[in-house]
Amino acid sequence: MSKTESKSRTGEAVSPAAEVKSAIAGFVSDFKEFKDAIQTRVQQQEEQLTMLDRKSFTPVARPALSRSAEAEVPHQKAFNAYVRSGDDDALRGLELDGKSMSTAVNGDGGYLVDPETSAIIRSTLMSSSSVRSIANVVNVEATSYDVLIDHTDVGHGWATEVDATTETGTPSIDRITIPLHELSALPKASQRLLDDSAFDIENWLAGRIAAKFARAEAGAFIFGNGIDKPKGFLAHPSVDNGSWTWGNLGYVPTGADGDFNGADAIIDLVYALGAQYRANATFVMNSKTAGTVRKLKDADGRFLWSDGLAAGEPARLMGYPVLVAEDMPDIAGDAMAIAFGDFANGYTVAERPDLRILRDPFSAKPHVLFYATKRVGGDVTDFKAIKLLKFAAS
Repeated sequence: MSKTESKSRTGEAVSPAAEVKSAIAGFVSDFKEFKDAIQTRVQQQEEQLTMLDRKSFTPVARPALSRSAEAEVPHQKAFNAYVRSGDDDALRGLELDGKSMSTAVNGDGGYLVDPETSAIIRSTLMSSSSVRSIANVVNVEATSYDVLIDHTDVGHGWATEVDATTETGTPSIDRITIPLHELSALPKASQRLLDDSAFDIENWLAGRIAAKFARAEAGAFIFGNGIDKPKGFLAHPSVDNGSWTWGNLGYVPTGADGDFNGADAIIDLVYALGAQYRANATFVMNSKTAGTVRKLKDADGRFLWSDGLAAGEPARLMGYPVLVAEDMPDIAGDAMAIAFGDFANGYTVAERPDLRILRDPFSAKPHVLFYATKRVGGDVTDFKAIKLLKFAAS
C-alpha cells in the first residue's frame, strides 16, 4: 500500500477521527495553560497597581513639600507681618516674580496683597449682584483702555457681466476710551486686635475691602457720571428706539406713566434688541421692580417670570436670565427701571489686576488704618446691545 497508516504506541492502526480528537485535546490543554499563565500575570500586575495606589493615597494628612509652598508661604507671612506690625523687611527681601501677584513694590506706595487675599476680594466682587458679573471684564496695565468699534456696514452692489463695478461705501471705525479711576477703601482696626494672633487679619481685611468696593462699583456701573468714576450705562442719553442713533440707548415706553400697561411692554423690549444680541441677553432690575414684574401674565394667563430650576441658576423672564441689581432705579414716572441687553458686548469693565495696601498707624491712634486702592473703569462699548424700558406713556 502506498498510504502511510497511523499506528498507536502498541503498533495498532489509529483511525483519523481518533487522531483529530487527540490533537484537539492537546490544543485545549495548551490553551488552558496559556490562559492560566495570562491570568496569573494580570493578577500580579493588579496587585502591584493596588500597592502603588495605597502608597500614593494613604497619607492624606502628609504636609506639603516646601518646594510647592515656596511661592506663596513667604509672601503670605511677610504680608501678615506688615499688616499686624508694619514690619516690611520681609516684603522688601522677596524675590520679584513677574508671573504671580506676589510682587513687592516700594513701601511708600503700598504693597500688593498676597494671592490668597486678592482672590477672596475678586471672588466677592464677581459674586455680588453687579453688572460686572455679566459685562466684559478686561485686565490692563495702562491708564486707559481703548475699544475700536466698527458700527457701520460695508457698502455693496450687484455686479453684471458687462457693466462697470461702482465703488461702494467705506465703513468707519470709532474709538471709545475707557479711563481707569482709583477706587479706595480705608478700613481700620485697633492695634490690640492686630496683636491678637488668633484674629484672622487677612480674611477680615479682604471682607471689608470687598464689601466697600462691591457697593461702589455696582452703583458706578449703572449711573456713574464718568468723573473720577466709571460711566454707567444709564448716564448716557436715551431716545425712543424708533429714532435711535449711535451714542444713545434706545428705550421702549410701557404706555403708562410710572406703571405697566400690561405685559406687552416686556415683549416689545425683548424684540427691540437685535437678534444677534438676544441670544446672550439679560434683564437687569432691582428687587422692587422684580416683585412687580413677576406678577405679570400673558394673554393666556401664564406668568412671564419663571424661577430657576437648578440651584444657583438665575430666574428667567420670557426665557432670559434676570440680574437683580439693587442700584437700578425703582418704578416711577419716566424711570428707566429695566434694562435688557447683551452686556458682554454692550458694557466693558477695565481694571488693573493688582490691589495695593498701605498701612497707616499714625493718623487714627490707637487704631491702624489700611488704605487699599485699585484702578477700575467702565463704559458702554456697543450702544446697539442695550435697550431700556421707560415707565412713561411715550
